[in-house]
Amino acid sequence: MMKTLSEIQIRQNLYFQLLFWTALFLFGTVRMYGEYNVDTFKGMIIYNFCHWIFQIAGANFIYFVLIRHFFDRKKYIELILSILLSLYIISVINRFFIVYVAEPLFINELKNSPFDIFTDIPYLLLHYTFPIISGTFIFISIMFIIRYKDEKERTIKLQKEKTELELQSLKSQLNPHFLFNTLNNIYSLSISHSDKTSQSISQLSDILDYILYKGQKKWVQVSDELDIIDQYIALESLRYHDERLKIQKYITIHSPNTIPPLLYLTLVENAFKHGAGKNSETTEIRIEIKTNQQHSVFTIENTFSDHPTNHEKGIGLQNIQRQLEYHYQENFTFRISKENNIFKVEITTPSHYD
Repeated sequence: MMKTLSEIQIRQNLYFQLLFWTALFLFGTVRMYGEYNVDTFKGMIIYNFCHWIFQIAGANFIYFVLIRHFFDRKKYIELILSILLSLYIISVINRFFIVYVAEPLFINELKNSPFDIFTDIPYLLLHYTFPIISGTFIFISIMFIIRYKDEKERTIKLQKEKTELELQSLKSQLNPHFLFNTLNNIYSLSISHSDKTSQSISQLSDILDYILYKGQKKWVQVSDELDIIDQYIALESLRYHDERLKIQKYITIHSPNTIPPLLYLTLVENAFKHGAGKNSETTEIRIEIKTNQQHSVFTIENTFSDHPTNHEKGIGLQNIQRQLEYHYQENFTFRISKENNIFKVEITTPSHYD
């Protein structure tokens, strides 16, 4: 069974505390070594051990109870008052423990009265409160650093998961959009060219297979995308006579580069939809693809009629922009131009990126 995140954090916290407090105790012991004779040194070890126990208790109480309860809720005045009161109480309990439990083990002296223990504030501050504060300050500082690091990693993870969900949402928008257009094409074909319907269904099957399987991957080779574009063009070309549609392709592949799936196919679909699909005259579509060891460059142009078009605001182009941002951050170019009845889109992406 996989450990939950909370179990992992608890285990990491225990390891850290074991290492930190052990190191602190050893540091205090080494610092005293050589300053006292053997008998006195043994007594100082006991004192150090007693202070060490209450340092651990005080630091954990202040961080996990007071800071979590008051600081995280921005109750700063209550936090300060609670810390001062807690330090006083912990110091008093620490002194009681040493006077009535620890000291009788190695010395036989008159014990301080409870009244003296409660009221001798300067002695409490110097010998009990300050040692607790020193260890607590270091401990809490490190815990805040660890906490900041964990929260930052958690934020990055949540942002990545959110972005991946958005990307899946984009693909879910794209696939029905693409399928809807293609099924309309087959419907038109079945009415006017029934003898070619079976061929178009076979080509659509290949395209859907690509969308369902390779379309869910993060990266595909440019050559795979080009193969499915050929199928799509063949499917679309069945709808038009030669005089209605002219397609030019220029492919220069010098490197087996990768791209996000459906990246180029979406643009080809847009060119048909907003070009040949809305133009009663001859539509020209020009596709150029170049790859080298540094970049992949995809350019597509299509002619369009004079009447207004929603080319720039189509679902496909919006999705392309967002997918490029997700996959490449700022390491890409995405240019759109419309001039002299020619709509042009150019994408330049790194050869490989992850």
